[in-house]
Amino acid sequence: MDDHEIVKWSPTYSIGIRIVDEQHQGLIRLTNELFISCLKGGEVANARFLKTIRETVQYVQFHFATEEAIQKRVHYPDYAAHKKEHESFVKEVLLSVAEFNSGKKFLPNKFAKYLRDWVLTHIAVSDKKLGDYIQTLREKASRSGQGAKAPVRAGN
Repeated sequence: MDDHEIVKWSPTYSIGIRIVDEQHQGLIRLTNELFISCLKGGEVANARFLKTIRETVQYVQFHFATEEAIQKRVHYPDYAAHKKEHESFVKEVLLSVAEFNSGKKFLPNKFAKYLRDWVLTHIAVSDKKLGDYIQTLREKASRSGQGAKAPVRAGN
């Protein structure tokens, strides 16, 4: 891990759904960019932080939409709880952006660490559970000879 990274992607974070894993890597990249933007003070750092946080919010919403579409497609039993986690996180991030914009005491460095911790915990617990559920569906489809009809193939 580079001195300017707060987190580094590891294969242990993989949940076995390629598109989701690729997007998780993107979230980790954005988390690092956000952290790097916090390392320097002043207006340039503030502008960079604001630009990066906006990109992060957009990317997170895109990523959550991808995950939720997959969950609907496979009739994931924990869909509602997983979606609620996503909604709570987005709400927290938007609240932090509003605090930053309003000039309230805001610690970008602390926020970057919050983002890292939330993303890694969410991947390790909630998303891993989704990956395990889909792996079980794949195995059932394979045993029944319907591998091509698996709801989410390993490459997806």
